[in-house]
Amino acid sequence: MAQTKSDPNYKVIAENRRARFDYAIDSDIECGIILEGSEVKSLRANGGNIAESYAAVEDGELWLVNSYIAPYAQAKSFRHEERRRRKLLVSRKQMADLWNATQRKGMTLVPMVMYFNHRGIAKIKLGIAKGKKNVDKRATEAKRDWSRQKQRLLKDNR
Repeated sequence: MAQTKSDPNYKVIAENRRARFDYAIDSDIECGIILEGSEVKSLRANGGNIAESYAAVEDGELWLVNSYIAPYAQAKSFRHEERRRRKLLVSRKQMADLWNATQRKGMTLVPMVMYFNHRGIAKIKLGIAKGKKNVDKRATEAKRDWSRQKQRLLKDNR
């Protein structure tokens, strides 16, 4: 997912900022997403949100549940449902790995970023994650605060 400054097609649509705070991300995977025409137009106009969404493996298929794509105002007769389930596209091997992670290891699939790649195709980055306890969240926050304080001290000593 290397982005260059001159790439006009790469564009982040929606980002789940709480994902790294609420979950310990083990690994991530890039998935395609099946969209309707009015959904793509709406996403190009920055009309998406994946903050409350999650991904689930059901009947051998991967689904994005509870993601929001705003209605496209210019679509008259071909409107889309805003919170419908959207199918995600992965290879069979990746699907088996995701199913094993969610069923056997107690992990969950958290959408982290929805974006248009360098070819202009909508993609979603899923994190294979385990939920953090409050103690883990406090430890992460303390580590972040210490690194900020350390940077300030190093900057002041120069």
